Amino acid sequence: MSKVLVALSVSVDGYITGRDPGTGRGLGDAPMLFDWYFDGDTPSRVFDGFRLSEPSARVFDALAARIGASLVGRHTYDDSGWSAGGTPHPDAPLVVLSHRPAPQRNERQTFVSTGIEDAVAAARDVAGDKDVALMGGGVATEALAAGLVDEVVLHQVPILLGGGRPFFQPLPAHVRLRLVEAVAAPGVTHLHYEVAR
Repeated sequence: MSKVLVALSVSVDGYITGRDPGTGRGLGDAPMLFDWYFDGDTPSRVFDGFRLSEPSARVFDALAARIGASLVGRHTYDDSGWSAGGTPHPDAPLVVLSHRPAPQRNERQTFVSTGIEDAVAAARDVAGDKDVALMGGGVATEALAAGLVDEVVLHQVPILLGGGRPFFQPLPAHVRLRLVEAVAAPGVTHLHYEVAR
């Protein structure tokens, strides 16, 4: 069965955006969360235009190659400008958990309004034998609270943002993690965890 994972760039103080993110403003005042995508000499094998450090390329491409579908919440969808039909992954379709209607329909996007369990099921269905990547703090928190997440990857950037959207929202209970791998790279540390069951 495919796995469900969360893998996001995050500041040391736990933010996945800067202040004032939104439609037309992207991640607000924190584009530096993604500098590590472009500050190296190793081209990504999965994402055109990404030039990472060698250790980051190894970690990033290994994860990206596993993804068969992405699942995002509506804030992440709107803030990222995917309403024109785009997706966060060049080869994987997008599932959006939203209680508002889709701005338009296209073959690479599916909208689900009936909760996180149904959204994860829809993403698994389109992912086939590949994995599902969750994006956005709300979706990640809901899926963790429902026991649906298998792995958490923090691409931790050495900056304190002091505000923005947090990676995780309050959880109803503790979620224990086991460290699988820690890879230090220029401008980022990749922390890969399994969710303990």
